[in-house]
Amino acid sequence: MHQDYSPPPELLEFFERYACYYIVGHKEPDGDCVGSQLALASFLRRRGKDAVLISAGPFTRTEIASYEGSFSPRIAGAPAVGSAAVVLDCSSLKRAGDAALGLESLPLAFIDHHASGEDEGGLRFVVPSAPAVTCLVQALIEAFGDKPSREEAELLLFGLCTDTGFFRHLDERSAPAFAMTARLVEAGASPKRAFSMMNGGKPFASRKLMAELLSKAEALYGGRLILTWMGLEEQRRYGLVGRDSDMLYQLIMTVEGVEAAVVIRQEKPGECTVGFRSRELVDVAAIAAQFGGGGHRLAAGLHLYGELEQVKASVIEAFKPVFTDAQSGVK
Repeated sequence: MHQDYSPPPELLEFFERYACYYIVGHKEPDGDCVGSQLALASFLRRRGKDAVLISAGPFTRTEIASYEGSFSPRIAGAPAVGSAAVVLDCSSLKRAGDAALGLESLPLAFIDHHASGEDEGGLRFVVPSAPAVTCLVQALIEAFGDKPSREEAELLLFGLCTDTGFFRHLDERSAPAFAMTARLVEAGASPKRAFSMMNGGKPFASRKLMAELLSKAEALYGGRLILTWMGLEEQRRYGLVGRDSDMLYQLIMTVEGVEAAVVIRQEKPGECTVGFRSRELVDVAAIAAQFGGGGHRLAAGLHLYGELEQVKASVIEAFKPVFTDAQSGVK
């Protein structure tokens, strides 16, 4: 076996047992979620199975927008006879939103690399040390004695690159991920194309919006936390297409002394999404979990009901136990 993330035998049996698989991802999907779903569906179809891709969306990220037509927002009617559901890039059906409707009674398997998440039963292939779910899907394909097709390899590399910031977030423990990347390249995946998919084709509005978000950013707790936000007015002027979170986080995290970054977006009146990033010391998944969110120790997020100012105050307060000392204070 080549891979470092070996799936359990019962998961291999799960993918032999049924004729049809509903492949579900989380709300507000990213490249890792979408790439994993598409690659797994392709592999199962090559093995003679039916595979139905389900996602609640929205596909607002420019790098995944072209894939939206491959997904249904939920199942139509009753599940097919002899079917099962696979949930990727999250460990809970709740994170899938309306995409999970009608699938609750099916045999379930969860494939995830987030440490947070409720155990809802079913098979669980959850490996928090994996840098992306695409690594686990690749490991699954290889565990069957197969190799990803060229298209699958492209999708898997794309997902790995998006979740690792094109390998920026990998450290000295990442040799297995680089070995898996080499096998994807051997199968025909192009790092150059993956980078272009991630970073090319951004609308001019995204750069204008980024300038505004940087100009209103606040340095808190002695500069160790930087927070910015996007209100309904920016939403009206730029729309969803103006978003480019990864580049925004990159720029914020280059500031001297910063340990964590927060970006709050008001989606509609009384409803916000919050994204967290950490350099090393702060476990932002634990902070997100206080509000019902989750993710990784260094990258997490949540959906929160409340007006923008209320959400800002609550999030800032949540960081107080982490950052408060004799020298720090909230600006």
